[in-house]
Amino acid sequence: MNVRLEIEGRVGHLLIDRADKRNAFDMAMWEALPGLLDEAAANPDLRLVVVRAAEPDGAFCAGADIRELLANKDDAGWRAANQRAINRVQYELARHPLPTLAFIEGDCIGGGCGIALACDLRVATDRARFGITPAKLGLVYPLHDVKLLTDLVGPGQAKRILYTGGLLSAEEALRIGLVETIAHDPATLIEQLLAASPHSIRETKRFVRRVLDGQAEDDADTLRIFAEAFTGPDFLEGTSAFVEKRKPEFGK
Repeated sequence: MNVRLEIEGRVGHLLIDRADKRNAFDMAMWEALPGLLDEAAANPDLRLVVVRAAEPDGAFCAGADIRELLANKDDAGWRAANQRAINRVQYELARHPLPTLAFIEGDCIGGGCGIALACDLRVATDRARFGITPAKLGLVYPLHDVKLLTDLVGPGQAKRILYTGGLLSAEEALRIGLVETIAHDPATLIEQLLAASPHSIRETKRFVRRVLDGQAEDDADTLRIFAEAFTGPDFLEGTSAFVEKRKPEFGK
């Protein structure tokens, strides 16, 4: 499979494995990804999903398979199915119940950048480059992904990235907020995420999504989630560990 899920302890690695095509996504890969995301969500042992290239030191993802797009450009049915497949991946990845982290070692272009944008966090090596290039191809980036980009970097930077189609270094991506950190591997951040309360991360992720989708005030559901946390096992363990001056050991 050109995209697959491998389990390592409490971490699911979603591996992009098409190095001969710079990990460009074809239709089969877009269609396979939702099932892998569902598999990760259904695994009770997983606490985190990391999206990365299977081969180190190569491209993260060069975007959509342009040759496949050209071969099917006159097939309206195929184009519509391809759009649905891409939109489904982006929507479901952005709303996955587990925290998600993109580890970007090389080029992260077009649809590949979209995949990274849909993750909660992005760690890049100093080799990484970022670009969203539809303006160079006469295409238009999906609105959902434009919003993901704008939420991260603001409208001005989003317009610059989209209008020019130019490539950004890892350092510039960090400066404008496109990535959260530059590191040679994501181990430190993974360790920090696994050490935190899974309940806190899960509910905070949902709250952030509500804010990004336009909610600005508490409702009955958010007030309930806040209040019930004080009676949950993670609060008991976290506070006990604090008093006892030890690291908390949270459950699943």
